[in-house]
Amino acid sequence: MVIAFDIGGTKIAAARVGADRTANEIGRLPTPIRDYDAFCMAIGDLAGPGGEPIGISIAGVVDPRDGRLTVANIPCADGKPLAADLEARLGRRVGVLNDAKAFALAEATVGLGKGHASVFAVIIGTGIGGAFVLNGRLVMGSTGSAGEWGHGPAAATRTGATLPNVRCGCGQPGCVDTIGGARGLERLHQHLSGVEADSPAILTAWQQGDPDAVRTLDVYLDVVGGALANTVNILDPDIVPIGGGLARNAALIAAIDAEVRARTLGKRLTPLCLPTETGPEKGLIGAALHVSDTPPS
Repeated sequence: MVIAFDIGGTKIAAARVGADRTANEIGRLPTPIRDYDAFCMAIGDLAGPGGEPIGISIAGVVDPRDGRLTVANIPCADGKPLAADLEARLGRRVGVLNDAKAFALAEATVGLGKGHASVFAVIIGTGIGGAFVLNGRLVMGSTGSAGEWGHGPAAATRTGATLPNVRCGCGQPGCVDTIGGARGLERLHQHLSGVEADSPAILTAWQQGDPDAVRTLDVYLDVVGGALANTVNILDPDIVPIGGGLARNAALIAAIDAEVRARTLGKRLTPLCLPTETGPEKGLIGAALHVSDTPPS
């Protein structure tokens, strides 16, 4: 049994995850984003008095060299060695994992990637993220950022479109992440057509054949499909499960899959990129799987 947490900027959700790899929620609390002591106390309160290991999925990057977090939406935890601090406080084994990596580990174990040797799991939601699982184990990289395909320069090489040049949350200008997520799609549509609309409305208009939306999605697929195809060429995964809010639109994921397969070196006759479910349960399961393989700090 593992006590697993899915932590974001607004809430901390906790669940018990057993050997059957199902998550049974035990509680949730608002995230104390400014007070690190209160943040650690909230995790301890939800974990309870037992001795079970604690696995945490969090919206931030964990440096494997020292366990310190880079997390923009929980300022009090930024730069902190959360796993080591919690182990010292609670006397229990703790593993902390980036949320995209937790999703990927769960997807490769109990999701669409089950039975595949190499799984590149992608999130396309508010922003974009990803992680690579090889033979059941996460590829972390030397700094913990392996699989973050959204943080390279965006380019529209097929359409030749001029893109909005926006500084990304990572600090670099013009990342794929500034185009690829829901806010990026909205930004791109306004840039190309002058029309302000939310992502569901843009996708509906695209599917109905609206010329402005068709143009926006053609450029979007050029940017996102090109970046993802480049990553697929490097990793050559068996499958690319895609979760996140935009993955709920099956037509969009089918269009991304067609773009990727048209632009990769290795030709595939069947779909590679497939829509799947994200959400707290995948993060909780991934966090539990991770801590099971994590030695004490």
